[in-house]
Amino acid sequence: MKGHAGQQPATVYRPVLACGFARRLTPAARDRLLALGPESRFRPGDFLLHEGHRSDHVLFLVRGRVKTTSAADNGYAVVLGIRGPGDVVGEMACLGGHPRSATVSALDPVLARTISGTEFRRFVSREPGAGLALAELIASRLRAANRRRLEFGAFSVRRRLALILVDLERWHGVSEPGDENRRDIDLALSQADLAGLVGSSLEAAAKAIRELASQGVIRTRRRHVTILDCAALQQIAGQ
Repeated sequence: MKGHAGQQPATVYRPVLACGFARRLTPAARDRLLALGPESRFRPGDFLLHEGHRSDHVLFLVRGRVKTTSAADNGYAVVLGIRGPGDVVGEMACLGGHPRSATVSALDPVLARTISGTEFRRFVSREPGAGLALAELIASRLRAANRRRLEFGAFSVRRRLALILVDLERWHGVSEPGDENRRDIDLALSQADLAGLVGSSLEAAAKAIRELASQGVIRTRRRHVTILDCAALQQIAGQ
C-alpha cells in the first residue's frame, strides 16, 4: 500500500545512503535530491513500478529493498537486480521517454522519495557531478548485465546459482548468532526469483538448489536461504 508523509530533514537519512546513486553524490547534493519529492511508503509485495506503463517519475530509495523484474509474453520472469537504500529506480523511462522496461516490487517495507521526471532531469542537468554519477550507475548496471549474459551461456545452472548466492551473500548476508561460518541471505526470495536470477527454468533451479542442499552447502526454507559452507559455495562458483 502506498502512502505519503510529511517532509523530514535529509540528514536523518544520511547513514543509510552510502550506496548506489547516492554514494556518488556529495552530502549537499543528497540533501537537495531528497527535498525534491514527497515520501512514499510500500509494504512487502507492493508494486512501485509496472513494466509497460507510461510514466516518467523516479523513486529514490531511502529504506528497504526492491527487486526489478522483466517478463516475457509466456509469463517467464527474469529478476534483473536487487536495489536498496541510495539507489534510484525508474531512471531509464525518465531519461528515454519510453514505457517502463521493468516491474519493481518491494521485498521489505520501503521508504522512498517520489520525484517527478521533470525535477529529476533538472537535478541531473544542474547539479555538479550528478550527470556523471548517473552515467556511472547505468554503466555499472550494464556491466553486470553483460557479465550475466556471459554466465548464462558458459556455465551450468548449478554454477550460476552458486555465483548468484555468493553475490547475494556479499551484499545481503548476515551471520547466524554464535556461528560466523553460517550466513543468512537477508532477502525474501522464492525459488522462482532464484530461477529468474540465474536465467533458468524453475525445475532446473530447484534441482540445483536440492543438489547444494544435499551436499550441506546451503539450507533452505520458504523464501529463505542460509549458506552453511561459504568456502564450498565459492569453490563451486569458481571463485
